[in-house]
Amino acid sequence: MKKIGKLLLSAMMAMSLVACSSAGKGVSGEYTGTAKGLGGDVNVTLTLKDSVITDVKAEGKQETEGIGTKALEQLPGEMVEGNTINVDGVSGATVTSDAIKEAAKEALKSAGLNPDDYATANAGKKEEDVTKDADVVVVGAGGAGMTAAIVAANEGKNVVVVESQSAAGGNSVRATGGMNAAKTTYQDENTFEESAGVEKTLAAAEAYKDNKDIAALTETVKKQWDEYQKDPKGYFDSTELMELDTMIGGKAVNNFDLVKTLVENSADSIEWLSTIGADLKNVGQFGGASVKRIHRPVNDQGQVVSVGSYLIPILEKQVEKEGVEVLYNTTANKIIMKDGKAAGIEAEGKTGNKVTVNAKAVVLATGGFGANNDMVAEQNPDLKGYITTNANGAQGQGITMATADDVNAATVDMKQIQLHPTVHVEGDNAVLITEGLRGDGAILVNQSGERFTDEVGTRDVVSAAENSQEGGYAWLIVDQKMADASAVIQGYIDKGYAEKGETYEELAKAMEMDEKTFASTMDEWNKCVESKKDEKFNRTTFADKLDTAPYYAIKVQPGVHHTMGGLVIDTNTEVLDTDNNVIPGLFAAGEVTGGVHGANRLGGNAVADFVVFGRIAGTQAADYVG
Repeated sequence: MKKIGKLLLSAMMAMSLVACSSAGKGVSGEYTGTAKGLGGDVNVTLTLKDSVITDVKAEGKQETEGIGTKALEQLPGEMVEGNTINVDGVSGATVTSDAIKEAAKEALKSAGLNPDDYATANAGKKEEDVTKDADVVVVGAGGAGMTAAIVAANEGKNVVVVESQSAAGGNSVRATGGMNAAKTTYQDENTFEESAGVEKTLAAAEAYKDNKDIAALTETVKKQWDEYQKDPKGYFDSTELMELDTMIGGKAVNNFDLVKTLVENSADSIEWLSTIGADLKNVGQFGGASVKRIHRPVNDQGQVVSVGSYLIPILEKQVEKEGVEVLYNTTANKIIMKDGKAAGIEAEGKTGNKVTVNAKAVVLATGGFGANNDMVAEQNPDLKGYITTNANGAQGQGITMATADDVNAATVDMKQIQLHPTVHVEGDNAVLITEGLRGDGAILVNQSGERFTDEVGTRDVVSAAENSQEGGYAWLIVDQKMADASAVIQGYIDKGYAEKGETYEELAKAMEMDEKTFASTMDEWNKCVESKKDEKFNRTTFADKLDTAPYYAIKVQPGVHHTMGGLVIDTNTEVLDTDNNVIPGLFAAGEVTGGVHGANRLGGNAVADFVVFGRIAGTQAADYVG
């Protein structure tokens, strides 16, 4: 027996030595690996001590701000904590997350180690169930949720936010354009040249003359326009004109009371953002708007930058400043109801543990359901299998929770799902190309090299026009002058999304289309810009000629972008039940709601939506708590 014991002991020691050898015991130092990310190379440097990962640094200068950069920030710490490269990626940043893990694998190889020995997921033990008490619980840490949390906390309320993903932002961080607002001081800094746009809107309103709200708005705008033309000083816009644009864009399906609330609070919300350090002072043109109305951030060089990746970090800092607790990786699945009133939420933590937040008021800001293709297809079978620009968290959870039998919230416009016409497919990823390119002067051409629509029409119209082209796609054309003025455009170029040509013919060759036809289209367009007249498609905004080489083309197609339908709310953001009664203590803001945008959302109105109604939800929830 002793002999057998010695043999077993020897075998165990041998196995231990093999394991130590396999893990590369004794390797210390810094080792770097590189992998391809979404925008370029991602570099990961591992610090090893006796083959244990003690530090990780990840760098990817071209990764998307607010999305890919979140993965660069989060994954290194998790690798160190678990001594593993098998960590969960950040939702919405799959390419960057995978690149970080692949680069870490290469770093281990350069150290002479076997990456498989560091591939065990650090699942850890299931965390304990948690119960918290708050005045207000906000579900969702996107733009609407964080805005509501900031405002409620500023009112002195104890606020807890639960977020299903590992980072804040939701769809809001993906917003590339800006925020629509009417009658702002920043509009007055522009020269008014868009008279054709106003006339076009007034003409379009004739189709809705039987709608009393649109008819009244049309009459008011006509009077305002006549008065302005008599003495054209300053920049022409009005709340009524923005309301008219929004109602026409939404095909008169919108709830007019919500539209008025959106518009009448838009200018003040621009100023509120300034109070927390978010300045949107550059004003540009977007589809469906009669005049320049979309307010955008700029960088230190004066270039326009993406509004979502600009705003979300500022909102995050303000949430932290207000002392709001945010529970990430915590998916709400039930609204707690007591005596017919919302009294908190139940959720599931990352490890499957139960998280309960008892609260006096609940704010739903979970976003829409654009990332849930089954839910999208259920509402519109024609959209089954469509690519989407949505963050992974846009699964419709808020709608599902609120429509449960014990809550009984009503929904509206659920079949109204918007396609965005300029989505670029890069590998397995759908990349949203901002509408600002078209507003600032870009054009669309089909594979024959010809224009086929008014590029700054509403998204539904432009998307339908693209779908009718050969292959169901188009090419978005810009020049170097546009790229120089926009960090957003330059970012697309740097990430390899664009074809390039020093001449029109060279660009056409890169797009594999007839060179003479495309060159003729470009010359014809530049003449339209000169004359400020587009005979073919009646476009009314022109910006500058596309005549500064080199030239760039981005291949785009329609993708599921925004779900206009959702929970029914009143102008105080109170959620209504199926009998049109207020559900006490339950509020909602942002894309989880319906009625604001009707059958089609105008670009720039989503940011206005989450700021305006997020502020109202925070205020009303705080007032309800008392």
